Amino acid sequence: MKVHLDCFPCFLKQSLIALRLGTKDEFIQERIMKSILPKIERTDTSKPPAYATTFMHRTIRELLGEDPFKEIKAKYNQIALGLYPSLKTIIGKSHDPLWTASRLAIAGNVIDFGIFTEVNIEGTIHKALNNPLAEDGYTMFRDALFMTDDVLYLTDNAGEIVFDRLLVETLISLGKKVRAVVKGSPVINDSTMDDAIESGLTEICEVIDNGSDAVGTILEWTSSQFQEIFKNAHFIISKGQGNFETLLDTDKKIFFLFQSKCDVVSRELGFTTGAMLLLTKS
Repeated sequence: MKVHLDCFPCFLKQSLIALRLGTKDEFIQERIMKSILPKIERTDTSKPPAYATTFMHRTIRELLGEDPFKEIKAKYNQIALGLYPSLKTIIGKSHDPLWTASRLAIAGNVIDFGIFTEVNIEGTIHKALNNPLAEDGYTMFRDALFMTDDVLYLTDNAGEIVFDRLLVETLISLGKKVRAVVKGSPVINDSTMDDAIESGLTEICEVIDNGSDAVGTILEWTSSQFQEIFKNAHFIISKGQGNFETLLDTDKKIFFLFQSKCDVVSRELGFTTGAMLLLTKS
């Protein structure tokens, strides 16, 4: 995935969302927004958009002196935890718990405040459980899973991580050993170790961080420990559009579970914006 001209207005929109979450002072918002413009001007359009947005969000955090997404992350962790018991029951009653849990994991990917200012979680859950996916690689996903014992699970957002917990629990019930991965430090509303603890994910599987504050998974910016783990992984589940953008060109077989939330990605994939996807590359 490369930066398109259509990405530039989105860079500004993402910056404004972050600034409005971080401060109500319009003077500070304006000052920081202007300081970001040179970074956007220097965007390397040969790379995925995640490179540019990583630099933007680093600047915003540095100039604000805090993580603007901290409160909204905690809020949506609690919202998702409130839904957890009923979703767990739905999986338990399903004729195919893995199918249901994977659909719910994709539904949870709607919790993305790098792009959205509000989300309809329950409506998205209903859509995921009752409508076909735009790209449905479930059969390949299921068959490949039963050929392996170990799963590397790359999480995406806070709140969404509770939905990931449901899928991880289902994988464990099938006898799989799961190692989940969070970000090394805050970026947008991506999950960190704090979110893994708050969601209860650390209670059911090993959780590591990737040593990075990058949007998506930019491998050269991750820790050597994570790079070694990633290199040796045989079955990888990757959540979110940012991970898809940054890992699409790796030589690993990865199952991507996400919603296509921007026009550029959707157009390149041949789907409408908002499409729910379970797809793979090898």
